[in-house]
Amino acid sequence: MDTPITIEEIVLLANVPENLHTAFLRVANGLHERAKYPKEKVFLMLAKMLSDPKKYAFSKKKVTNLAKTVYDLRKAGTEIALTEAGKEVLKSEEAVPVPEEKTAQARTAFSLRENKLDYAVFGKEHIEEGALAQMETAVSLPISVAGALMPDAHQGYGLPIGGVLATEPDKVIPYAVGVDIACRMCMSVFDMPTDYLKREPHFLKKILTENTKFGMGGETARKYDESVMDQPEWEATKVIRSLKDKAYRQLGTSGTGNHFVEWGIVEVFENDPLLNLPKGEYLSLLSHSGSRGFGGSVANYYSKLAMQRTALPKQAAHLAWLDLDTEEGQAYWIAMNLAGDYASANHHEIHNKMAKSLGEKPLKIIENHHNFAWKEKLDDGREVIVHRKGATPAGSDELGIIPGSMSQPGYVIRGKANPESLNSASHGAGRVMSRTKAFTTTTRSQMNKILQDNGIQLIGGDLDESPMVYKNIEDVIAAQSELVHVLAKFSPKIVRMADANRKEGRED
Repeated sequence: MDTPITIEEIVLLANVPENLHTAFLRVANGLHERAKYPKEKVFLMLAKMLSDPKKYAFSKKKVTNLAKTVYDLRKAGTEIALTEAGKEVLKSEEAVPVPEEKTAQARTAFSLRENKLDYAVFGKEHIEEGALAQMETAVSLPISVAGALMPDAHQGYGLPIGGVLATEPDKVIPYAVGVDIACRMCMSVFDMPTDYLKREPHFLKKILTENTKFGMGGETARKYDESVMDQPEWEATKVIRSLKDKAYRQLGTSGTGNHFVEWGIVEVFENDPLLNLPKGEYLSLLSHSGSRGFGGSVANYYSKLAMQRTALPKQAAHLAWLDLDTEEGQAYWIAMNLAGDYASANHHEIHNKMAKSLGEKPLKIIENHHNFAWKEKLDDGREVIVHRKGATPAGSDELGIIPGSMSQPGYVIRGKANPESLNSASHGAGRVMSRTKAFTTTTRSQMNKILQDNGIQLIGGDLDESPMVYKNIEDVIAAQSELVHVLAKFSPKIVRMADANRKEGRED
């Protein structure tokens, strides 16, 4: 049996108040140590109970008494909300199980290197200690070749969000890619006067609501272009085949958390040949989301498989890797790249529908992945796999989008191909507090005042995404002046996010 469950692991699942920490630990470790449940099963039970405490409070389950406490709190107006990580745990139940004959294979144990690699940190003064500690562990892996940490970095699972890690060219780490594989940005720029936002806000809000669907379990019946589903890779493996129908139903939808679709104004500062837009201001649509339940299930399946194959010290356990010269490694690589195509198609569905409703064709579409792994070469010619978990590709011929928050601007950038950053930049402003802390230390009135002061209309959204929980985007951009050249500034005006405290079913 491995180590006891800690309160740090539990609060990653949900905003459990401090006065219930002892109760949650007692139940979790009772299941883990006495009932011999693996940690993954315990976390799933807790996540299911927190998503529907009433069901578990009135059933004969091992978490009944705890569920009654949680349910009573909910009736009294105190919600113990699942975090994004907690929601992802819920998704795992419908993921394809790892075959028994594969779990029976022997694990290979690895130690961390004594002398960790040096790595560059950009904007260290903006980065929490937890993220720095996670990056220290990542560059201590025996397969690590190089690393870098972006100024928006904060703690996550395995590799920190904002972490970039280059590994040996035949090794890929599912958790260093992330749960929302190929989460990405997409911007449509229209040749329309920006005062259209003031003249027709109701129409823009109407088509924004009609053409978007947010939240776990969100699906759409109306498709604009479903050709991505014809790619032969959908038949490549049992895992992919089992997820295809759900992926089709979710094509053109967005998730929860920090995913959004928003109208705003983009100001182009200069006539850059790569951007190919004249200086000026334009009406624009910006979206942020990923590969939905398909990517989440792929990540869950292959992360577990990697951890079964590769035994690492506790602090590095989530950084287990797959070999690309194995069947499992190749299967993950195919699924990850398919998730990239699918995530792009999700954005194009939304943008095409919006453009059609608007009666305009965009002058320019800009998009980029984060949460992905690429086969690349370092500055010295070495071939590697570069994992960017919450980091934007920033090569010299690459455009990218770095958003702020619902009240802060985002920026269109051109990479400077800085070798110390592994040709990378931040993927956003980065959080200054957890979702749990956001729910307990911020208020709706504070958020509404900031939005009103900035002339922003919000549809949906909740306190865990309020402007106060994010770093100052100007500080983050300034900290990476060596990494990117800013070409344009996007100012959000009408923002659409998942509704507050959605209680829908699992995403996959």
